[in-house]
Amino acid sequence: MTNAVIVDVVRTASGRGKPGGALSGIHPADLLGRVLRALVDRHAVDPELVDDVIVGCVSQVGDQSANVARSAVLAAGFPETVPATTIDRQCGSSQQALHFAAQGIMAGAYDVVIAGGVESMSRVPMGASTQGGAPFAPVSARYDGRLVPQGIAAELLAARWRLDRQALDEYSAESHRRAAACAAGGAYDDEIVPIEVTTASGERTTHTRDETIRPDTTPETLGGLRASFVDPDAKRRFPEIDWRITPGNSSPLTDGASAALLMSEERARRLGLTPRARLHAFAVAGSDPVLMLTGIIPATRKILDRARLRIADIDAYEVNEAFAPVPLLWQAEFDADPARLNPHGGAIALGHPLGASGTRLLATLVNRLDGTRGRYGLQVMCEGGGMANATIIERL
Repeated sequence: MTNAVIVDVVRTASGRGKPGGALSGIHPADLLGRVLRALVDRHAVDPELVDDVIVGCVSQVGDQSANVARSAVLAAGFPETVPATTIDRQCGSSQQALHFAAQGIMAGAYDVVIAGGVESMSRVPMGASTQGGAPFAPVSARYDGRLVPQGIAAELLAARWRLDRQALDEYSAESHRRAAACAAGGAYDDEIVPIEVTTASGERTTHTRDETIRPDTTPETLGGLRASFVDPDAKRRFPEIDWRITPGNSSPLTDGASAALLMSEERARRLGLTPRARLHAFAVAGSDPVLMLTGIIPATRKILDRARLRIADIDAYEVNEAFAPVPLLWQAEFDADPARLNPHGGAIALGHPLGASGTRLLATLVNRLDGTRGRYGLQVMCEGGGMANATIIERL
């Protein structure tokens, strides 16, 4: 079988996902288009060689409707012959795009593919794609009306894994500390594509720093925040909830884009390119849609079994910090080394631009393995509706 390799993977620095955020003035197709252009330009790859562009995006309405991937390809100035498609596996959308791209290469259907994602949460608010509809009505009866929003699911996780407010806030403060240290030390520089933006005052500047990192964050400051999802009806249905999830131990609304350049090993060799990593194993799993965020457990078990590896064999793990209970329960379930878990900080600090987060995690993971000369990296993403994607890469 043909090996699928990662030539490079890049991302934008995060922007606050609300009006006035650093990236809020840029159309999402243009934002992703700039990342696509930078990705091929970094390696002098003719975009005409790209067989397909597969992009994750969750809220596919408004500015992100009508196949935003194709609009981004054209906005990037790629030849009209380059096709593109947009997919939705909720928060794991661009990680699933990565899987589809790599699997296409391994099957011999592609030689060169770009997998990526985009989400402009300032321009297309979270939940915009469900407004005016009832997408969960047909499955509500199966779960006796117990389906809940993700914030309530995070509360259920905190209660059932006995993760108290202090543990959640301490973890979240550490995410910001690690991210701030990496930003100050230049650890993100190779993965960030500079984006020219216009500030509210009309000044032209270049956005290169994650806007969501708060270097002065402490457990004490986070401890003063109020719970975000207080709901008396949810409390009646789930009396174990005691409201521990706040804006400080959740990922912030974020704008961003990311993309990875994948090739067959043979095509990379013929182009004179040195791959950074190989796609080693893939897994996707479903889980209880009420708890929703626990799919990371079966997905991790499945991929470790498929790869014939143990958690101790993995040099770094990226577990998306949608909410602090998610990486903490994963760490507890697998007795994982906390020093290897999101070592460059996670989404609580770096943000979670839904459709772009999968390949954002990949960028950070590849750079971590390069910096430490580790061999294997694992990333796993919880997803709305009770699903998760898992990926293992091997540094080359």
